[in-house]
Amino acid sequence: MRTQVAIVGAGPAGMVLAHLLHAAGIDSVVVERRNRDYVEGRVRAGVLEQGTVDVLARLGLDGRLRSEGLVHAGTNLAVDGRSFRIDMAALTGAAVTVYGQQEVMRDLFDAAETRGLTVVYEAEDLRLHDIESTSPGLTFRTRHGEQRLTCDIIAGCDGFHGVSRRAIPPEVLKTFERVYPFGWLGILTDVPPAVHELVYASHANGFALASMRSTTRSRYYIQCGIDERVENWPDERFWDELCLRLGPGIAEGIERGPSFEKSIAPLRSFVGEPMRWGRLFLAGDAAHIVPPTGAKGLNLAVSDVVMLSEALIAYYAHGSEAGLDGYSARALARVWKAERFSWWFTSLMHRFPESSGFDRRMQVAELAYLSGSRAAQTVLAENYVGLPLEPVSTLTPQEMHA
Repeated sequence: MRTQVAIVGAGPAGMVLAHLLHAAGIDSVVVERRNRDYVEGRVRAGVLEQGTVDVLARLGLDGRLRSEGLVHAGTNLAVDGRSFRIDMAALTGAAVTVYGQQEVMRDLFDAAETRGLTVVYEAEDLRLHDIESTSPGLTFRTRHGEQRLTCDIIAGCDGFHGVSRRAIPPEVLKTFERVYPFGWLGILTDVPPAVHELVYASHANGFALASMRSTTRSRYYIQCGIDERVENWPDERFWDELCLRLGPGIAEGIERGPSFEKSIAPLRSFVGEPMRWGRLFLAGDAAHIVPPTGAKGLNLAVSDVVMLSEALIAYYAHGSEAGLDGYSARALARVWKAERFSWWFTSLMHRFPESSGFDRRMQVAELAYLSGSRAAQTVLAENYVGLPLEPVSTLTPQEMHA
């Protein structure tokens, strides 16, 4: 097989890129290690920035999103039971939309079938070849046997544990990482959400989040030890701790119900750079991970592939490689800003094992300042709804890395 762009991974980054290229008349093939049901069924993010919503609308993928997504003009912060609201729409003129990643993936896959996009599922033993040449390629095995796909460009969208980032020589790839000493214990339950907007809570016992997937399905989290086991958290214990951390004002609106999904997610901040090596371009979790505080993961994946698609469109339309040469620096500029916000918000809202009484007082003081300062609230709001894409740089790649 041959195509113009080979996309490794059928998650949000890979599938949005495939649709962006299809809209521009650029051929692509998506190669995915798992089957569709597995990829679509992964429980992940649920908050979409305005820019992500706009991209899905531009691609004609927003039908269900517009009818079923929940637009949030604000968000709520609570500290030791007392809450206040950040009016994001008033402060920035933008909002976010709650619409689960599972629903986004369903829309992307359904439209891919309708539009005839090529997605190869259950591709095992995938390897990248000749990345530094002008004719790179992939080899993999399906139930039909060994396959080879040659292309002009490889887009590595296969997540943190995928093969793409590992294909960059270790002497070239620089990694930056912080692993947090706690996790998020989360449940999904078919009960109405406690409030109509998200609540991020900082409590002496640790962080909690009241979220939702729809008007009838709630998603709740509490901070827990990194070595905790789900079996130690029966539903009743979870509900009691959640209500304590959210405070009585929020807790009185909580409807308890049985959980049908319960899991513990570790938290880390990670960036690998550069995001380009030869004809391989990384996007999404293959290049960076953010803690879920602030809901940047899926949104960063979309902004990556928007910038990558712009570079590819210019390359195929005009033969210009300037956008390709500048992609890594352009994408990383936005990535690091999102990493900063997610790290700051995580540090503000969580209890760290080594935290002293002084550290806790500093958190409480900063939240008190945030509750009364329009300037501080604006900084939070503009990061939360999503910063604009980085402009295309006029610097050379050498100047950008100087």
